[in-house]
Amino acid sequence: MRLMVAFDLPMVSKRDKRVYTKFRKFLMDDGFIMMQFSVYTRFCRNQADADKHIQRVKSNSPDTGNVRILSITEKQFEDMLLIVGTAIPTEREVDKKFTLVIE
Repeated sequence: MRLMVAFDLPMVSKRDKRVYTKFRKFLMDDGFIMMQFSVYTRFCRNQADADKHIQRVKSNSPDTGNVRILSITEKQFEDMLLIVGTAIPTEREVDKKFTLVIE
């Protein structure tokens, strides 16, 4: 299962920029990788793991702006179409790391 966090935070004042930087750093420290600007994903082993990280995002979200979380299955994530560009290296690395082959 994957969690996808998408956010849009104000970037007007210096304080806004600090809040944005703090939230972005939190996401990376919590194991999320940047898929594209303001969209981060994280692999979760099960629903309990996902719930734990959802709660962490809620606890660390800024008071202003817009933050959304979407839970998707690994199959849905793999079926995502990439129309323009290429997958970022860390995205491909995580996909390889969590691929399970059962023979």
